[in-house]
Amino acid sequence: MNRTRTNDRFARTRHRGAEAGNSGKRSGAPDRGRSGKPARSGGSGRRPAAPQGEFALPETVTPALPAAAGFAELAMPAAMLAELGAQGVTEPFPIQAATLPNSLAGRDVLGRGRTGSGKTLAFGLALLARTAGRRAEPRQPLGLVLVPTRELAQQVTDALTPYARAVRLRLATVVGGMSIGRQAGALRGGAEIVVATPGRLKDLIERGDCRLDQVAVTVLDEADQMADMGFMPQVTALLDQVRPQGQRMLFSATLDRNVDLLVRRYLSDPVVHSVDPSAGSVTTMEHHLLHVHGDDKHAATTEIAARDGRVIMFLDTKHAVDRLTRHLLSSGVRAAALHGGKSQPQRTRTLTQFKNGHVSVLVATNVAARGIHVDALDLVVNVDPPTDHKDYLHRGGRTARAGESGSVVTLVTPDQRRAMTRLMAAAGIVPHTTRVRPGSEDLRRITGAQTPSGIPVVITTPVAERPQRAAASRGRRRPGPATRRTSARRSGAAA
Repeated sequence: MNRTRTNDRFARTRHRGAEAGNSGKRSGAPDRGRSGKPARSGGSGRRPAAPQGEFALPETVTPALPAAAGFAELAMPAAMLAELGAQGVTEPFPIQAATLPNSLAGRDVLGRGRTGSGKTLAFGLALLARTAGRRAEPRQPLGLVLVPTRELAQQVTDALTPYARAVRLRLATVVGGMSIGRQAGALRGGAEIVVATPGRLKDLIERGDCRLDQVAVTVLDEADQMADMGFMPQVTALLDQVRPQGQRMLFSATLDRNVDLLVRRYLSDPVVHSVDPSAGSVTTMEHHLLHVHGDDKHAATTEIAARDGRVIMFLDTKHAVDRLTRHLLSSGVRAAALHGGKSQPQRTRTLTQFKNGHVSVLVATNVAARGIHVDALDLVVNVDPPTDHKDYLHRGGRTARAGESGSVVTLVTPDQRRAMTRLMAAAGIVPHTTRVRPGSEDLRRITGAQTPSGIPVVITTPVAERPQRAAASRGRRRPGPATRRTSARRSGAAA
């Protein structure tokens, strides 16, 4: 049976798997109509059974090319191959090995894999390689990556920048919360690749600062979250503006039924690579449910936060995040808050401090559940258990990334046990369950918990950032009469 879905062995190993295939030429794909919707095939019409909570994956009509054994055998520019070596990327992850031969040949791709499985380079290398050698006109990008959050947009940009630079492609990041004028300037100056959140890209198009009719390669990253956040109308409106015969790639950790619309309407005879989002965590990630009395939860959380090493702690609301952050700082833990109530510069600075070790505990809402990659992050704590299994998988996906190991710990009070049992079943995970109390040996063994110092700490802005912030604030201040007179004298002297 020539499906491009991988087997279980392929899901659990970094080495390549065997996939069916021969020709992957674009000419073998069905024609699209003006809307971009592929013509229906008169084949068997049967689809494989859908995983729990997800839609049935489409059959691939044109057999896929076989998986690549290594990057060297892929049709990529020599400069990109050299940059992969310079970045220490020597062996493709399964999702890269499976999809790159096909995406480089121009095939549409539907990829599902757990967070940290290598999806960004899976679509990014193909996008850059197929755009290399071309030059964009002002306001007319050639490639587009749509993502749901600002953090994910920045992560994608950071990951692709060295490879784009190697083949002299210009990247522009288009997100809310930042200067729209500066982003418009980048588009007017010409950018081959745009990484964008839907709302801000829509705004720039309406301003006349961007057109999508020259976009030949379009990527949807984490499409299910875009649907969950209510972006689906904006996403479809944007997809209707790109070149109808262009290449489309959709990558996500989960594929909910509301994404089925995008797949059926915009992907033509896609190569499908699907790995259960919980499968990749079987050998690299441990899952713990820590049953704790409500009166002990606060103290247990504090002891976990005081551990050696970095940890992300998830809570439901921004107010709860701020309260816990203040408590941890007063207890001697270097903590910082991340949530939607923070400005984008604040969020960016907090993430930088967490990544460089200036902050050891990131206390966050679900805004941090996707789009954040931190090396050597071995613990994620759900202080407030998530209510949806997708949120659990995405939160946990901040650890055990790129083949590393890690643990996800969820604090569960008695009234939450039944709901967590159902959630873990939906996620396909069998966790370790342990009763703990503050100061207990089990709590220390599982999380590395220890007693905090009790000496309050203050997280300061790094000195290197202060002059820029001061200069920026001076630039926004309206000058008084004395300042205007001084400025006039200076400009007169200069003239």
